[in-house]
Formats: sequence, structure tokens, C-alpha cells
Amino acid sequence: MSASAEWIRDQQRSTWDEFSTGWRKWDAEVLGWHAPFGDAVIEEARLRPDAAVLDVAAGTGEPGLTAAALVPHGSVALLDISEGMLRVASEKAAARGLANVHTAVGDAAKLPFGDSTFDAVLCRFGFMYFPRVSPAVEEMARVAKPGARISAAVWGRAAENPWATLILGTIARHTELPVPRTGAPGLFRCAAQGFMARVFKEAGLVDVSERKVSTDLVHATPELYWEFMTEIATTVGVGLARADRESQELIRSDVFELLGRYEHDGAIRLRSTATIVAGTRA
Repeated sequence: MSASAEWIRDQQRSTWDEFSTGWRKWDAEVLGWHAPFGDAVIEEARLRPDAAVLDVAAGTGEPGLTAAALVPHGSVALLDISEGMLRVASEKAAARGLANVHTAVGDAAKLPFGDSTFDAVLCRFGFMYFPRVSPAVEEMARVAKPGARISAAVWGRAAENPWATLILGTIARHTELPVPRTGAPGLFRCAAQGFMARVFKEAGLVDVSERKVSTDLVHATPELYWEFMTEIATTVGVGLARADRESQELIRSDVFELLGRYEHDGAIRLRSTATIVAGTRA
């Protein structure tokens, strides 16, 4: 791994450890919001009851914990770079009585598992943040058994995701955010149509497909949306940290005003769209 990739990985580990408390607090809300994306990733995995499953960048446990209930005679390994996030995942597994789950701290580009170990590999909203995308897919293919399915979700285009762009665009108007280099980790880094399918095919996967899934992020009030985003969205936290107190107040005020456009049926509803990509290990 290059020095720059190691630096990105270490920075991300620190950030996700810091935000693990927010993810624990908002667990039920995140579960409900992300469920359609996780369900789609699991559907593409074609799990059998005795499947050995790997969830890469599992964070606080999804979609791996949902998969664990579907493989009562199998097992699920949850891998993430953040020990803090995995501690939350372990707590949730214990609370649900899932004895077929174990966690591992590790890097997606250097998975700590042997060749041809898993019947399915899942990755929901991880690829956008990996220092390099292709090595991660290659590693997933390496640890997958022949015939195993590899499925993932990545965020779609910025225009399809006002849940994020509304607040991030407002932050950008009030602060001088650094312009990321092309291909650098970021929320919409994998959004281009066909990007993930191409990477999957280059890694030797076959039967590769892409499709879109959309849902809404719903909050009862602007205050709840603000609290949620500032406590679980690392990009938002980093952006706000660059703003002074006055700018932070202006950002908050502008976000609340913009949210009025998204109020329907007594709640704030913000569209959220992901690309679901899947392929088979030859």
C-alpha cells in the first residue's frame, strides 16, 4: 500500500471511530433509511441457509446482521477498519441473539482471509471511501469461492441525493473546502453510470449487473435532520469543523430555509439514490 493510501486509511479509521457514538445513537433511523439498499445487496447475493458471508466496510453491522438471520446454518464475518464501529455491531449482534456473527478489524485492500473462503461478499456504501477501488474488488474476488456472488451499493449522482447535497452545498458556500483530486475518496466518487460495473469486470467477475434503488431520508423536523446529519455524516462534520462559529450559524439557518422545499405530508423527505452492482466469481 502506498504512503498516501495508508494516510487516507488511518485518517478514515480515526474519523469513523469518532463518529461511532453518533451511529449508535441514530441506529434505528439509519436502519430504516438504508434498509432498501441493504436488502437489494442481499438479494443480489443469492444467499443459501448455510452460506459463509463476508460484509466488507460493515460499520455498525449492516447488511451483515440482516444476512446473518438468513443463514442460520452459515456464518457472517463483519470487517471494518474502525474498532469503534465494530463494537456497536457486536452489541447489536448479541442483542439479536445472532451467534453466527464475528468481527474483524481490517483493510478492504488486504483482507485477512484465505482464498476461496466465502459464498457471498457484501459491501454497502464502502467503495466510495476506499483509498483505491480496484484492489478492494480484487481482494473480494480472491476470498470468494468460485460461483460466489459479490454485491455492493454506492451512492448515485449528486443530483439524485439531495439528502447530502443540500447540507454539503450550503457548507461549501460558507467555507473554503479543498477541491478533491479526481478519483479521491468521497461520497459520489463511484456514482458515474457503469463505473462500478467496469471495475467488477476488470477484476474478472462475470454476470455483472447494475441497477438503481431509491428511497427517502425522512425526518419530522429540520432540527432532527440537522442533528442527524451532523452526528453521523463524517463529510458534514469535517466541513463544519472548518467554519467559524458565525459561519456555522449561517449554514444552519440556510439549511433550515432550504429544507422547506422538501416538506411533504408533515415531514422532511429527501431523495436518496444508490447504484446496486453485483457480479459472480468465475
